[in-house]
Amino acid sequence: MKDVYGEQCLTRCTIFRWCQRYDAGRVNIKYLPRPGQAHVVTNSATISAMDELVRQNRRITTCEVAVALSISKGTVHHIIHRKLRYGKVCA
Repeated sequence: MKDVYGEQCLTRCTIFRWCQRYDAGRVNIKYLPRPGQAHVVTNSATISAMDELVRQNRRITTCEVAVALSISKGTVHHIIHRKLRYGKVCA
């Protein structure tokens, strides 16, 4: 196959794996789950709850917010900086 398609050709191993999956009954790969961490969907209720927490106590930490809302610290950071557009202000 490399003679015909060149270096862009799939390896034999990949082709055999695809054939095995097809024989096992897998014909549609469009909606199959992919490996890795799922993306967290931030809804307006979570964003407004976080905004309220930050407005009540401006010295609240991301860990405290994460525990209060039962979400990850990374999600808290994303919402604070990307969705609410809050940032540090130095005097």
